[in-house]
Amino acid sequence: MEKMVRRIFTPQNLKEFALLNVGTLLVAAGVYFFKFPNNFSTGGVSGLAIVLGHYIEWLTPGTLVSILNYTLLVIGFLVFGRDFGAKTTYSTIVMSLFIQLMEFIYPMSKPFTTQPFMELLCAVGLPAVGSAILFNIEASTGGTDVVAKILKKYTNMNIGRALLASDAVITLSAGVAFGMETGLFSIFGLIIKAFLVDSVIESFNMCKYFTIVTQHPQEVCDFITGQLHRSATVLEGQGAFSHDERSVILTVMNRAQAFQLQKEIRRTDPGAFMMITNTSEIIGKGFRGTN
Repeated sequence: MEKMVRRIFTPQNLKEFALLNVGTLLVAAGVYFFKFPNNFSTGGVSGLAIVLGHYIEWLTPGTLVSILNYTLLVIGFLVFGRDFGAKTTYSTIVMSLFIQLMEFIYPMSKPFTTQPFMELLCAVGLPAVGSAILFNIEASTGGTDVVAKILKKYTNMNIGRALLASDAVITLSAGVAFGMETGLFSIFGLIIKAFLVDSVIESFNMCKYFTIVTQHPQEVCDFITGQLHRSATVLEGQGAFSHDERSVILTVMNRAQAFQLQKEIRRTDPGAFMMITNTSEIIGKGFRGTN
């Protein structure tokens, strides 16, 4: 029993659990405090709930989000069984509970401000950051992601285009339900959302890829392995013009470590040549895709 507890409550699992809740809370806060009061429908389950709430007045958008999410969860389990993600299931349920709790604690009958553009940025930005956190730990808040998985399993349809088309229909319906101004804000919000989530995910995963041409490879490698606790690959090279022998070091690290490495190389070998590239897709030991 004790071993099982230790296996479950590892620092990595606790960190993921905390990120799961933080990401879900950000999504719920953006939806409840900024989307719902302004009727910003930028697609997805929350957008559909906003539009349906206009016609089904006896149900709040928060209740409709819960109904839609729980329905899609049941469908997901019927289609995929145990293969349906536990993190997504947890996040979907908790998001619905967060929204309903916010409705109970802080009922909103109107927007916080009279600045719809600023509220649109919050309505799109908070869920984008929250979704990026969840995607980064291979989770999501369910909703249309369930539909995407089902479409992927049973059809050859381009999933990205299908979801974009459904989001566009939901967004345009906001203009019909709430008027042209709200419709235009919703369309603009959908455009922002299309680019923002990927940008935030890339920002979270951003690392620096170094190509270092140096005469002092041992000192540089000692610093990388001993101080930064990273690894590197050393190649032997030759200058095309001078024909001098040089070592070429390849390594990847986060932004804080990259600053330390640049400073150390300038101290150790002022004549070193460094090429530094931003990269967000790194798969291998110490990064993504490995235990």
